[in-house]
Amino acid sequence: METPVELNPAQQDVLAQLGASREERPRFDAVLRHELRRALDDGLGPFLGLLDARDDAKPGDNMFLSKFTLGRVMGCERRFVREASEEFAWSVPIARGSVAHKAIELSIHWRREPEPLVLVDESISRLAEGTDGLAEWLQEATEVERAELRAEANDRVVKFLECFPPLKTGWRPVTESRLRLEIHDRFVLSGKVDLALGQAEGDLAGKVLIDLKTGGFSPQHLDDLRFYALIEAIRLGTPPRRLATYYLDQGRFLPEDVTEDLLFSTVARVIDGAQRILMLASGQRDPTTAPSTACRWCPELSVCDDGRRYLKDDEEDAGW
Repeated sequence: METPVELNPAQQDVLAQLGASREERPRFDAVLRHELRRALDDGLGPFLGLLDARDDAKPGDNMFLSKFTLGRVMGCERRFVREASEEFAWSVPIARGSVAHKAIELSIHWRREPEPLVLVDESISRLAEGTDGLAEWLQEATEVERAELRAEANDRVVKFLECFPPLKTGWRPVTESRLRLEIHDRFVLSGKVDLALGQAEGDLAGKVLIDLKTGGFSPQHLDDLRFYALIEAIRLGTPPRRLATYYLDQGRFLPEDVTEDLLFSTVARVIDGAQRILMLASGQRDPTTAPSTACRWCPELSVCDDGRRYLKDDEEDAGW
């Protein structure tokens, strides 16, 4: 007989935030998935012509929409255009999330006491055996890069194991769960959920989608999970019950319950984002700026008057 695990306050809070009785779980009408898809069909249909009018368009090309792409274009369009023109390259900050998530996945099914560094090393080894860009980067990474990656991924895994209670198989835990939705066979909405727990029972919602974050709050974090909830609602017919961004550095949740209004507002955001991307790519729209503290890391800063002006005013307001 297993000895019950004594949970710390952070782990107890996770259980309190994610748990719900049957009476507390919402029910959703079976027609909702069809209404959401129809709204996307109607909203994206008029942009099929723009899809083929892009400067780099090829006949039959699909348009891929992710939480990252939508978040970027709904922020500063000038930065979005600049980054879209640059070739993607793997680095330690980008790779650490994939390694940490793989280690967390292994921890769920680990039969021994989960040791974070062992899990991280196993994850790096498994990912390096792949055939994708991450595998290639891991195979060619320097010793310094691998050491830095190991340290940063380990930090995330340690914090996850400290803050989350051991995930029981009965909770149906799934990490890096892939979601995909195709509209008009040309617009592809896709992504991967960090952690999913629970399941729907008929029209009774029960699943919780969780995004693991380091650092501080950003409004985009809410939009990221709403995007996943929309795809899940259309895929399954019953939406998730709750969305939760979990900040590992702080040991706290930002939860949000799923409603029909939330899902339809997400449809509107997807349509708006797709239109912006296509109009920018076809030259029918000049990119706007949205100055913020993120301007400090923007590659356009040296030639962006709005960004430099914002940072100067921000520093003066802070008394620097």
